[in-house]
Parts: sequence; C-alpha cells; structure tokens
Amino acid sequence: MQLLLAGSSGFLGTHLTDALRADGHEITRLVRRPPTATDEVRWDPAAGVVPQEVVDAADVVINLCGAPTAGNPHSRRWASELRTSRVDATRTLATAVAAAHQRDAGRPALLNGSAVGFYGDHGTALVAETGSSNGGSFMTSVVREWEAATTVARHAGARVCLLRTAPVIDRDSAPLKQLLPLFRLGLGARLGGGSQYFPMVSLRDWVGGVRHLVGSGLAGPVNICCPMTPTNTEFTQALADAVGRRARLAVPSKVLETAAGRVSPELLGSLRVTPLALRSSGYQFADHDVRDVIAAALR
Repeated sequence: MQLLLAGSSGFLGTHLTDALRADGHEITRLVRRPPTATDEVRWDPAAGVVPQEVVDAADVVINLCGAPTAGNPHSRRWASELRTSRVDATRTLATAVAAAHQRDAGRPALLNGSAVGFYGDHGTALVAETGSSNGGSFMTSVVREWEAATTVARHAGARVCLLRTAPVIDRDSAPLKQLLPLFRLGLGARLGGGSQYFPMVSLRDWVGGVRHLVGSGLAGPVNICCPMTPTNTEFTQALADAVGRRARLAVPSKVLETAAGRVSPELLGSLRVTPLALRSSGYQFADHDVRDVIAAALR
C-alpha cells in the first residue's frame, strides 16, 4: 500500500516507519523543513497546508504529530504547544482526506494519534473503547479536542481510526528512560497510594497494533495498551524487581499535585483500560502484563 506518514522523525514514528517498510509498504514522509530525501514532502500543519496530491495518492494517512508530553507542566508555552501541535496537524490532514479525490477504493483512511487520557479517571472500572470521557483535566481536554479535529474526514466517509495509546514503555523513551536511573539507585517509588491503575504498552505491541490497523477495516477509537493493566504499585514493584533493587518509597499525593501541576490527574487518577477492539479483530499481543512489558522494554 501507499502510506503517508506525519511524525516519522519521532520515537514511535521512526520505529513504525522501519516496520512498515519491512512489510513492503511504500511510505511518503511529511516534513516541516526543506526535503532532503526522495521520500519526503514538505508541509506546514500550523498554516493548514499539505500538498493535496500526496494525500490523494495515499491508501492510508498516519498522523503521529505532537510535541513531547515530557516537559514542564507549569509552562504555558509547553501546554500550548502540546495542544496546538496535535490539533493543527490533525485538522490539516483530516481536511485534506475529506477533500481527496474519490478513487475506486474510496478516500484514504486516516489513522490518527490519540491517547488513553481521553477517558479520564475511571477508578477500578474496566474501560473499553465505548467508555465515557470523564472530568476536565488538561490532558483529557487536549485529547478530546485532538480527536474532534478528525470529524471532517469521518463525515466525508473516510475510515478514521483513533489510536488511543497508553504510555509506551521502552528504555529509550519517556517515561522509562527517566525512571530507570532512579530505580537502579534504589530510589523507585510508588505514586500516591499506588492503587490507581496505570495503563501501558510495550513498543513492539504498539508498532504491531498499528501495523495491524493499517491493513484492517477497523474504524473509530482503538485502545493500544497491554491486556492486563497494572496498578502503580504493581508497576513499581515489577520495575524494581527487574533491576534487582527494592522500591519502598512513596511520593505523597500532595507533593505530586504541586510538582506535576496540570498533569497530576494522569499520575494519580485510575484508568483500567482494555484493548477490546484490537483483540476482537484478531491482533495477538506479545506482552500481556506489566512484567512482560518491562522485560520487553529492557531486553
């Protein structure tokens, strides 16, 4: 298939590009700088500009654009870039998909980045793709707006798949990259009470899940997370065991609320998500629980 990929230079985009090329797909990469390779095409998501002809030629458009979530949560600039980088890119691509010339196969499909933060705090309830979006935290409101920007493509009849991604656990990326040095020093700590559910997914299952979605007919929201969501305490203990250290510390909720600011609800809230759509469509997970995910991340 002919794929158009935005966000190919990021951590996830780099790994996904390699995997999709290994599958035999032809990939055109959207870049915001002057192209330096034959597979690159320049666009300007902030200005709403993308060459319509490259969208028309694609079978699937994959959008992974977004400023890093790791940053200073007290910074207004960080918060603004987090929101606008996702919404602007999504709106630009969704509008182009909606305007794409009809072919025998119809308009291109749009696989658009999203996050499980859409759901907000659900306590101990198991949350599938039909779950509600609770509360008004910063991250939840960002994801709502992010997903809403795809509406124009869906209304035009395109297949739109929302990649509701849990934190991807890998030694080369946040949050594990920042946590490993602390845990290796014996400074690993649970967050708050630790009973809150803490969704995650391994890098190989994130890549595998998106590869599966490229060739499937799935539309709508799709949770990309390991099948058995651990609590924060279970994650803390599993990571400590993996590096051969103890983790008896705890960060009080009040300290987290002050230090993490607008993102503290994502650390202290509970979200027990399940990847119902992926599993029902036949995807076979390589890593089912927290110990599988951490083992894969450290391998």
